[in-house]
Amino acid sequence: MNRKVYVANLPSQTTEAELRALFSKAGSVMSVKIVQDRQTGQPRGIAFVEMSTQWEGRRAASMLNRQDFMGKYLLVKEATDKRSFRGR
Repeated sequence: MNRKVYVANLPSQTTEAELRALFSKAGSVMSVKIVQDRQTGQPRGIAFVEMSTQWEGRRAASMLNRQDFMGKYLLVKEATDKRSFRGR
């Protein structure tokens, strides 16, 4: 039931608007979040894109995985739920 898509190997100059335009080819984009390094504030080269339906998320993953984007080949797959870590 996950509508989020994990995107890796992004060029550092990628904007949320550019990702939204790319993923809109696969369906309706609800949100785009480019992950930033906490210490430097620089993009880490990964992002999460939320599509409006699970079907569109799967379509985006199959359609855009290994596609050339600004000179780099993207890794696109369905996002998995974050698992909590409990210390000892």
